Amino acid sequence: MPGRFAGRAVLVTGASSGIGRAAALALAAEEADLVLTARDASRLAAVAVACREAGAARTQTVEADLTAVDAPDRVLGAVRSGPGSLHVLVNSAGIIDSSPAAETSDARFDRMLDINVRSVFRLTRAALPLLRDTRGNIVNVSSVAGLRPYPGILAYCVSKAALDQMTRCLALELGPDGVRVNAVNPGVVVTNLHRAGGMDHAAYAAFLARGAETHPLGRVGQPEEVARLILFLASDEASWITGATMSVDGGRAQTSLR
Repeated sequence: MPGRFAGRAVLVTGASSGIGRAAALALAAEEADLVLTARDASRLAAVAVACREAGAARTQTVEADLTAVDAPDRVLGAVRSGPGSLHVLVNSAGIIDSSPAAETSDARFDRMLDINVRSVFRLTRAALPLLRDTRGNIVNVSSVAGLRPYPGILAYCVSKAALDQMTRCLALELGPDGVRVNAVNPGVVVTNLHRAGGMDHAAYAAFLARGAETHPLGRVGQPEEVARLILFLASDEASWITGATMSVDGGRAQTSLR
């Protein structure tokens, strides 16, 4: 039996690590034709090799900073010159910056929204003609912090809440074109997100240990657990789901524990 994504072109951002990497590998195992983008060229190349070994029909990579003015054209140029069509866009690239509101400068706030919201909007807007042609779909990687407030990460919460609202608005606008738009909202997942955001090894270890208390299922998540939901939402199995922001968080959204 062919994979669920055989014959389908999928673009994954933030594909060099974490949830983006897990989604790319899961899609590869379902025989997707992949275009992967991230800022780290060496890690992106390693993921591409792993995807080919996992069964991807084809794998292209585009090193890109999605906040750059020319990024959407560059990334979608690779799509057009490769698979030529686009069936699924997975917006997984993002950052976190842990700082109280009083210590969040304009520059830090703007950077959070530029990467987590504006770059997603710009790439999505540029991809719409391709997605309309295939009646494709979009899956945005949001966060439990888009659904619930947490102290000390105001800019991150605001950015993910904006991404959730973008998901819902796009679902309404694109529904008549047969294009579905959904988001996944993970709790704490073991990735390099927080380390890249400035958390040192000891603080991160303590943060993960605390996750056993803040998630009702008693543990933090793994990227592969989020990837499985991304694949479901991107597949025909979710053909009547749009505008959803789906928690995959060990029950974290049911609490206000920090």
